[in-house]
Amino acid sequence: MMRMNLVLLVGVVLSALYLVHVQYESRHLFSELDRARSLAHKLEVENERLQVEKRAQATSARIEGLAKSRLQMRPANPAITAYVAYTPGAADQGSTANPLIVGRVK
Repeated sequence: MMRMNLVLLVGVVLSALYLVHVQYESRHLFSELDRARSLAHKLEVENERLQVEKRAQATSARIEGLAKSRLQMRPANPAITAYVAYTPGAADQGSTANPLIVGRVK
């Protein structure tokens, strides 16, 4: 009878220790889940902010202003536009003058 009580006591103590361990792990995992949710929310807010900033940077007026100021570009108009006519025989005659043409395919 004494052995049976001792085995049951050891079983109860081990069960109690296991229960405490499971509760600790549960709390730990719940706090990690809460941190992950918080981080996901922060990342979502940051993503929305970056999307708004991206849209603001890509406006046509801003791009046109940058093209004028940094690249010294100007709008095309007929006064400064040069039109080039294509002649089919010109590629065969001047192939040695064009450095982009390496060889002819026959």
